[in-house]
Amino acid sequence: MRLTVTGRHVVVTTRIRQLVEKKLTRMVRMLGTRAVSGHVELSLEKIRHVAEILVHARGGHLLQGRAVTTSWGESVGDAADHIVQQAETLKGKWETRKRAVRPVKRIAASASGATFPTAETVRRIVRAKRYSVKPMSLDQAAAAVGETEDAFVVFRNPLTDVVSVMFRRGDGDLGLIEPQG
Repeated sequence: MRLTVTGRHVVVTTRIRQLVEKKLTRMVRMLGTRAVSGHVELSLEKIRHVAEILVHARGGHLLQGRAVTTSWGESVGDAADHIVQQAETLKGKWETRKRAVRPVKRIAASASGATFPTAETVRRIVRAKRYSVKPMSLDQAAAAVGETEDAFVVFRNPLTDVVSVMFRRGDGDLGLIEPQG
């Protein structure tokens, strides 16, 4: 966030600038990259220290805070508290507007027509991993099945030039799936 600090009848020292940056860190942490720019104006009127803070947020939002006290720490802190309260409200609005991600359930088409799906007819497809299809012989594929955690290998047979799957069966033997034709 770009931050400018100006003073009316006040010399803005590095100590005052650090104080302003420290008080606004909570707001910057809350809004993150959504806080575009900020302008802090400090003015002195007799014994009153006036701090006005304007923060521009994405979406055309303007957060304003003003405080009048007898010290810079209190006035900047009170104005920053006003800004933080407005930022919490704004962030809450942004979060409620986000749509919740809900899983989409696909219903298998039944031959009997329009019936309500039961627990057995609703199936989810979960993509666990992508596998590269490498050319390898049957012996190389058999050796690779023992190394994989999924107990199967998808490969291209160089003799027939078709994609095949070799897997470990329940009895410990190897199975081979090849397309017909």
